[in-house]
Amino acid sequence: MKKLIAILLSLTMVLCLFAGCKAEEKQPEDAQGGNAVDISSGGKHHVEIEVENYGTITVELDADAAPITVANFLKLAQEGFYNGLTFHRIMEGFMMQGGDPEGTGFGGSDETIKGEFSANGVNNPLSHTRGAISMARNGFDMDSASSQFFIVHQDSTFLDGDYACFGYVTSGMEVVDAVCKDAKPTDNNGTIPAAQQPVITEIRVID
Repeated sequence: MKKLIAILLSLTMVLCLFAGCKAEEKQPEDAQGGNAVDISSGGKHHVEIEVENYGTITVELDADAAPITVANFLKLAQEGFYNGLTFHRIMEGFMMQGGDPEGTGFGGSDETIKGEFSANGVNNPLSHTRGAISMARNGFDMDSASSQFFIVHQDSTFLDGDYACFGYVTSGMEVVDAVCKDAKPTDNNGTIPAAQQPVITEIRVID
């Protein structure tokens, strides 16, 4: 039964994203005009995801394992892209997904990035265990990740090698637990009605 559930969940991870432009060459600036975090030397970076009425999720991002993904996420966060967006897809025992400006699962930023996972020729050792943060993508295009991300609620290692995990929650899993427990999806894909989608007040880049 567990194997069947894992297979069904894997199938539901086929996500649709419309995206498009190539990354700009210039170094981005944050929403307040400051310089973006430099990840050229890799290492760990930290962000806080503030969820309205729930609290703060602190995440450590690993730029050694997934430098392109971390750079993209930090750039969007510093630009204020995520502020006011929602978690539109939530499945208790699996994951909570957000970062879509449309709130439907079909939106994204104006850029897509290379998928940093083994099925796409990238050695990424990070596993989709409880608390992992990873990028959603179109199930048919390995380089279609844009702005949508998900946080793993319970171990979902069947995603390893097919999705770009890029860090882990270091504190605030109780927030993830509460969001997932309260969710009332309308279908087996975890769709949350617009009026009930938890709001991302802000994603703050710490370092």
